[in-house]
Amino acid sequence: MADKRKKNKLADQSEYEGFKNSIPEDEIWTYRVEGLQAPHVNKSYENARVKKIVVVAVLVVAISLSIFFSVRAVHTETYKYKDLDDGTVEFIKFSNTGEITEVKIDYANGDKSKPVSVLHEYVFNCDEKITDVTIGKDVREIDGKAFYSCYALKAIHVDEENEYFCDVDGVLFNKDKTMLICYPIDHDLYLREKYGYTAQLWPEDEGYDQEYVNKINTYIVPDTVKTIGMLAFNYSELFNVYLPEGLETLETMCFFRNWHLENVNTYTGDIEAALNGKDADCTEKKSLPDSLKYIGSDAFNSAICIDYMYIPENVEFIGHHAFWGAARKENGDLVGIYEIHAALSEEDFKKQVETGDQWTGQYDGALFQKNVPVLYGEDRLITK
Repeated sequence: MADKRKKNKLADQSEYEGFKNSIPEDEIWTYRVEGLQAPHVNKSYENARVKKIVVVAVLVVAISLSIFFSVRAVHTETYKYKDLDDGTVEFIKFSNTGEITEVKIDYANGDKSKPVSVLHEYVFNCDEKITDVTIGKDVREIDGKAFYSCYALKAIHVDEENEYFCDVDGVLFNKDKTMLICYPIDHDLYLREKYGYTAQLWPEDEGYDQEYVNKINTYIVPDTVKTIGMLAFNYSELFNVYLPEGLETLETMCFFRNWHLENVNTYTGDIEAALNGKDADCTEKKSLPDSLKYIGSDAFNSAICIDYMYIPENVEFIGHHAFWGAARKENGDLVGIYEIHAALSEEDFKKQVETGDQWTGQYDGALFQKNVPVLYGEDRLITK
């Protein structure tokens, strides 16, 4: 009986009027067909068969047009572009329908007369479905915030004819590989698929070994790279990153919220061979390269697992909150970047280095707040 009452709820006239009047005026058209006539009750039909054929034909055309314009509308809402003066277009916004996992960025709505040349900031902002992006041959400018918080992104591929960008195994660089632009957040899944791992492993799991760490949790930045771009490694699942001696710039938020990042080391030579147990001509140093000059704002914000940070003597700028939130309390002890070592004396440091607000970071505890101290005139703590 309860089910029957529920089904007949609208039988009451007042209930029906309430339901009918709740339809927004701008949506009423979806509930009726223009020109629909009253029912032909107790009246004869002339040429009924012909009329039926006409009605069916009209309905087929109407449905076809409806589907066409619906698809076109969805496509227009999904991909938004802006015309540029040189005849190319800027890709402004991508709004995922919920089912799109791969995107090729080449032409606006498939129109080859409108090649995409620019990717706007936040064009893929916080998308949780896209796994693969292909950059077309005409793209010449990519905003550093274009792929911010794309949690499912595994790989970015670039058309070989592109004169401005390239990829190395799914990681995005400029053409001459002097700038690393984007290490996709879910690139570890791409690597697991590549090397045949069926699941993500953690230190306590069976099968977690040095080979897994080297292939999945470690990234060696190519020795051609001079700049790590804005947000390049945001939210990555890396444990170890090797930076080349010769690197000069760490842009804003480049290692933003790398919760698992434990080691940032500097290398020269064939470090990959050395990590795989082979004899190799290489060196490895703890922390940042001596060549480094610029550390952007929030560069290591919330990188809570890094246990040592060294500021080399050539650094000239450190942005605000560069190491904010990179210290934490564990078993009663303060761990992480709870102190910073600097190569320069305090006097020379203050003369040479421009710093932003609270660049050292701050530990916020339940009972106290502590600014992370800087120890000046220090040598590297550990050199391997």
